[in-house]
Amino acid sequence: MFPTDMASSKNNKIQPPATPQNFPIVGIGASAGGLDAFKQLLKAIPTDSGMAYVLVQHLDPHHESILPEILAKIAGIPVNEITDDIHLAPNHIYVIPSNKILTTFDGVLKLTPREKLKTNLAIDVFFTSLADVHKGLAVGVVLSGNGSDGTLGLQAIKEHGGVTFAQDKHSATYGDMPLNAVNAGVVDFVLTPSKIPEKLLQILKINNDVASKDEIVFKQILSLLLQRSGVDFTYYKQTTIRRRIARRMAIGKIKNAADYLKNLRENKTEQQSLFQDLLIPVTSFFRDPNTFDALRETVFPVLFKNKAANEPVRIWIAGCSTGQEAFTMAICLSEFLNSKLPDHRIQIFASDISEIAIHKARAAKYSKAEVQMVSEARLTEYFTELNGSYVVNKNIRDMCVFAVQNFLKDPPFAKIDLISCRNVLIYMDSFLQKKALTTFHYALQKNGFLMLGKSETPSVVSESFLAFTKNFKIYSRKSVPGRFMHVATERKEEAVVKKDTKVVKPEIPLAGFRKTAEAILLSNYTPPSVIVNEQMDIVHIHGIITPFLEPSPGKPTFNLFKMAREGLGFELRNALHKARASNIPVIKEGIPSVLNGKQQLVTIEIIPLINTVEPHFLIVFNKTQTFSASPARKTPGVEAREAQLRILQVENELAQTREDMRSITEEQEAANEELQSASEELQSSSEEMQSLNEELETSREELQSSNEELVILNQELLEKQELLNTERLYAEAIVTTIREPLIILDKNLRVKTANTSFYKKFNFTEQETEDKLFYELQDNQWDDHLLRSLLEKILPQKTRLEDFEIILNFPSIGERTMLLNARQILNENTAERLILLAIEDITERKTTEQKLQSFSDELETKVKERTADLQQTNMQLEQFAHAASHDLQEPLRKIVTFSNRLQAKHKGEFSDDVSDYLKKIETASSRMSKLIQDLLNYSYLINHEKLFAPTDLDETLKDIMNDFELLIDQKQAIINSDTLPIIEAIPLQMNQLFYNLISNALKFSIEGTPPVIDISLKKLTEKEIKKHPALNRKITYCEIIIKDNGIGFEQKYGEQIFTIFQRLNQPGLYQGTGIGLALSKKIVENHHGEIYVEAKEKAGATFHIILPIQQFRSVMPE
Repeated sequence: MFPTDMASSKNNKIQPPATPQNFPIVGIGASAGGLDAFKQLLKAIPTDSGMAYVLVQHLDPHHESILPEILAKIAGIPVNEITDDIHLAPNHIYVIPSNKILTTFDGVLKLTPREKLKTNLAIDVFFTSLADVHKGLAVGVVLSGNGSDGTLGLQAIKEHGGVTFAQDKHSATYGDMPLNAVNAGVVDFVLTPSKIPEKLLQILKINNDVASKDEIVFKQILSLLLQRSGVDFTYYKQTTIRRRIARRMAIGKIKNAADYLKNLRENKTEQQSLFQDLLIPVTSFFRDPNTFDALRETVFPVLFKNKAANEPVRIWIAGCSTGQEAFTMAICLSEFLNSKLPDHRIQIFASDISEIAIHKARAAKYSKAEVQMVSEARLTEYFTELNGSYVVNKNIRDMCVFAVQNFLKDPPFAKIDLISCRNVLIYMDSFLQKKALTTFHYALQKNGFLMLGKSETPSVVSESFLAFTKNFKIYSRKSVPGRFMHVATERKEEAVVKKDTKVVKPEIPLAGFRKTAEAILLSNYTPPSVIVNEQMDIVHIHGIITPFLEPSPGKPTFNLFKMAREGLGFELRNALHKARASNIPVIKEGIPSVLNGKQQLVTIEIIPLINTVEPHFLIVFNKTQTFSASPARKTPGVEAREAQLRILQVENELAQTREDMRSITEEQEAANEELQSASEELQSSSEEMQSLNEELETSREELQSSNEELVILNQELLEKQELLNTERLYAEAIVTTIREPLIILDKNLRVKTANTSFYKKFNFTEQETEDKLFYELQDNQWDDHLLRSLLEKILPQKTRLEDFEIILNFPSIGERTMLLNARQILNENTAERLILLAIEDITERKTTEQKLQSFSDELETKVKERTADLQQTNMQLEQFAHAASHDLQEPLRKIVTFSNRLQAKHKGEFSDDVSDYLKKIETASSRMSKLIQDLLNYSYLINHEKLFAPTDLDETLKDIMNDFELLIDQKQAIINSDTLPIIEAIPLQMNQLFYNLISNALKFSIEGTPPVIDISLKKLTEKEIKKHPALNRKITYCEIIIKDNGIGFEQKYGEQIFTIFQRLNQPGLYQGTGIGLALSKKIVENHHGEIYVEAKEKAGATFHIILPIQQFRSVMPE
């Protein structure tokens, strides 16, 4: 709460005479960096601007200010330090003293001591009082400073129709105060200090021109706005309207009102901008917080006390702007009810004439500046932070319904318990104020409440409302008949132009002092009369009306029909109906009425009054004849004449009655037809509404689903935001503690700052480094032409400096090798692009690299020598293997040869045992020869050079099948095969691979069952390749599957069978050496593939051979 009341009541001091309020008062606020801004602004003020300037700065409370002396040397007009009760004068500058709070009262400046423990909000306090007193003549300017002081003050000035300025961020030494005001949306112009006086004078001149000239143009502007927006601004306060038009002209740099009208007609965007400006969409959360405290303490308890369990509490925020008032009300209700909130139905209807404002209100998203009046506790409880903005939580949003509505002409909400319409009526004249208050009275429940703004005191409020809490402008509804006044809006431009926009015509001019003669004439020689309004309430009485009207028993009322004497009520109603319908005078003669037991004949004349905003009627009464209720005896002739007169009178009355009945019948028939048409339309509308309700229900369910998804998404975003904040803090901690030197340069390569490691590494101080050119540091030590050129390109060309090595000789640390990396960064506070340069001392690393290179060269030499020795040894081993195989094969061949000769030469001479032994010798020798050959082949695979070539596996398979043709026929084997590919392989080894696998499939077949061998092919996918860690994911593989129906084996031996000399069967049962599958595995490995087997005993085996289509060169042998 600002201490504005203290200035006006301190010690009950007599207030000095008020200063004439006919010139603008410019309030200028600043804090840190404000002196320079003051100087720039004051230099630009002309000597004859016609404005007064009041400077408010945050000053040291412990020292006297010398600001007036400093500014007096610069300004061209007088500069005064403010003393208490000083009067404002045009073309003067007034400066606040230290340790004071400044307010204004009727053009008089008031000082109060600043409270020590409170935040210094001197600018807000002064601007708010300036707005309250000087209204549209108030001007607010916020210059350089930290914090947010001045924002609420500018909001108050803007609300009262004043003009607001803020210093642009590039010229402000400290930009927080002006930027906060701009973000809050309460600033009209953002300029450098030197440009502000020029713009002020321009606005003042335009405003004077619009106010005094071009009246027809002004009316045409209002007419155009009516056509485009449907809102008639004729009865809004004209001074405010003219100032807002002047502001738009200043923004558009248009000096002539006619030119602005032309631009307005052609520019729809400007039409919308002017419309929004005239609405003055200024609001905030918890505006006047004491008012909401009063609601909680006095109004809310009454509202909920009288409500049934499921009866809703209905609240209407009329003129809600961008929604802050509605959400504030919802938060207050939530805090008031606390845990009982779910037990109550709360409906808050918020309406505004601006679609743009309602759109923002529905989004419920506000900037940091817009929530500055919300406490930290409430921000945490009722808002969710999202990308620097704050979103109202769903439980609060669900209480509020927003709608575009003009409550001056659209039907109001009904059965409302509380209406809040704050700082809306101050822009309207008395007629619209009465219209609004009448509408609110109509909309409220019997015991409803109305809350107005603290600056709003409509004179007509007491007609329909009683003060409930006077200090906070909260009223309760009076129990008088409620009605909704509809004001027809003329749509044609010519009709609007005809309206007198200067002075709104009074409803009924109040009686003033008149000359004595006129008073006597009026009272003695004019007939009695009354004036009634559209509701038939008597608002003015002239003369003695008791022969015609009298108060009715019961509750007092001024209703014409209730006060009419016997016999007059029906005729008055009938005549008023005709006068209202035709808008011309209506006369009714010879109406019989009774007064004090005597019958009288009355003539009434009803005249519609012109030039009134609300319809009014003058009713004039004339008494034409009186008859005694009990007459004396009369002669027969007199009685005959009276009877004749009465018959004529009755006939006239009967004819008039028939005419009235005919007229009423015609009107009734027309009304019935209209009602029938309306009924049909209502029926159609009802069906459409039913359909619309069904669609809305579907949409509501979809929105509910979307809202739930958004809640989840918001939660995820919050979690990610928290993670980002954590990572940012982590990154900042790393930068602070990192051991490598870091330095930040501007676009000119001038040092902005550096980290501790930089100063420690190079023995620099901050004074020697900051604001110095990088290449001039330490006697131009870093002045390398190539380095400088690369650094200068980073910002304009958006490049980077990557691993730039430079050798420098430093006096303190000697010759060092430095590795430099640089990239562009952005200063978030100033939007300045900078260069972050990281410097790494790699001297030790370079020394280590040189040593490692030396060791590597030496190792490579030794490896080459050792490789040559191994190659020589392998060659000798290969030669030995060939020699050994020859030496082993030769005796075996002789054993076989001699064994054959013995059997041939001595056939029949040997016993059966000897013959059997000789066969065994021959078989063993053959097996030994085969084993030696397999060993030689295995040795060949290990040591021989690997020469890859395109190999057609189809052709290889055909060759193998030709070799096994006799065995295939003998075993009646069936071999099925897919078309096999051409791959990069060693042809001879592929032949050996297929030979071994086909041979095994034929050999290990089930006795008596023809072997069936299926050979299939498939290409491996990336997902399948990932299942085999040994495979290279960069190349393509094929898988060849060889499946047989042989004897199979247990799967547990699936790895063992690929081991050399490993056999699963008895040696005598199946021929073999136990080397074939080991040989196959080695062949597949030579081709950088993989082989594995799936088997089941007596159910065959399936071999999977995975081979590359093309060999990967990096794995090829040199």
